[in-house]
Amino acid sequence: MSYGLNNFIKKILPKGLFYRSLIIVAAPIIILQIIITIVFFDSLWIKANKGMTRSLVSEIHTLYDVYTNPDLGQKQTIIDLYNKNFDFFISYQQEKLFKKNDNERWYSPMDRSLRRELKSAFGSDTYAFDTTTYKEQIALKIKYSDGFLKIYFPKKRIAPSSARIFALWITLPGLFLIMIAILFLKNQTKPIVNLAKAAERFGKGEFIKEFRPSGAKEIRQAAYEFDKMRKRITIHLNQRSEMLSGISHDLRTPLTRLKLQLALLKQQDLAKKMSDDIEEMERMLNEYLEFSRHQKNEETEKVNFNDVVSSIVSKYDNNLINTTIEGNLSIDIRPNSIKRCLTNLIDNGLSYGKKVTISSRKTNDNILILIDDDGPGIPEKEYINVMKPFYRIDKSRGQNKAGVGLGLSIANDIIRAHGGSISLEKSPMMGLRVKVSLPY
Repeated sequence: MSYGLNNFIKKILPKGLFYRSLIIVAAPIIILQIIITIVFFDSLWIKANKGMTRSLVSEIHTLYDVYTNPDLGQKQTIIDLYNKNFDFFISYQQEKLFKKNDNERWYSPMDRSLRRELKSAFGSDTYAFDTTTYKEQIALKIKYSDGFLKIYFPKKRIAPSSARIFALWITLPGLFLIMIAILFLKNQTKPIVNLAKAAERFGKGEFIKEFRPSGAKEIRQAAYEFDKMRKRITIHLNQRSEMLSGISHDLRTPLTRLKLQLALLKQQDLAKKMSDDIEEMERMLNEYLEFSRHQKNEETEKVNFNDVVSSIVSKYDNNLINTTIEGNLSIDIRPNSIKRCLTNLIDNGLSYGKKVTISSRKTNDNILILIDDDGPGIPEKEYINVMKPFYRIDKSRGQNKAGVGLGLSIANDIIRAHGGSISLEKSPMMGLRVKVSLPY
């Protein structure tokens, strides 16, 4: 029971920190206003309205007694005094048919109070009143003899004016306090939002030029620690890349000397085999350098994805690659990294197949890129493994001596650094399909 209630509350509550904080601040103010309004309405307004209505009905009953008492002299004088001193307008209309009004408001507290007092004083079928036709007056009819008495009196005689003033004073300060709370909460949650955005950008591999902690002491402390962590990770990544790049670069010198010595070797068969091994080692070193360079800082730019694909495809034979690209697909990416990623995927497809098809389309919040080849494909159980660095398959896709198993790994790192996803599946061309999704 409690678990289901907790889930229900979690679903209806807002997810953002700002709106949750606003509820914490605004809810007590609103609840307090509702309680005060109920107490005021019940104990002050209703009681005041009841007392004023009872006093008014007593005055009206006195007038009615003046009309019904034949021995009472000075009838007109008393009526004139009522009209003058109590803002009454009294007249007698001779009409046998007495109709009750259909526009009485049963939901109005003022009407209910007046109806209750008139009923106790005159009975249920001897009166009728109208509180809606006139803005400031109430029309009352009381059955008398062969007609009825028609009395007009001000609404203020039974409706306390303090109710509107009270409603104004309790609403405006509450709204003012909530507006102040919104401004303060905006300033307090803004540093947290900035920290979250910076962490998201850093998680995507973007270069953060400057990050200034702000806000409350605890938020600034968290921001300082994040900045320190970011700098440590950046230094670590740079050191790793520089070390791998340095080792790969330094190995070129002994390989060059070996090639020169092989050129002078008289046993050509042996020299040919050793030369092939050295060339393979050079290709491996080139891929190591490529692997170490792809993480370097690059600014994010808004580019047309069609232009990026066109620039890549133009380097290949048009007969080998077919493209199906939607109209203008603008996206924020690091162009060189994406070019390297797509180049790796196209090279991988052409290494094992004869044809590659590239298609892209826009979804709700992503750009979907499909790269299909007609090669032998990859077993489904190997889909995860081929994303690992230096992993190679020596089964259905054969021995590819032009690489060391870094192409898909580099492509996977680049796409995930952009906040996207990459997956493998069976291609309609009976080869491998690489599905890339990039947010825009």
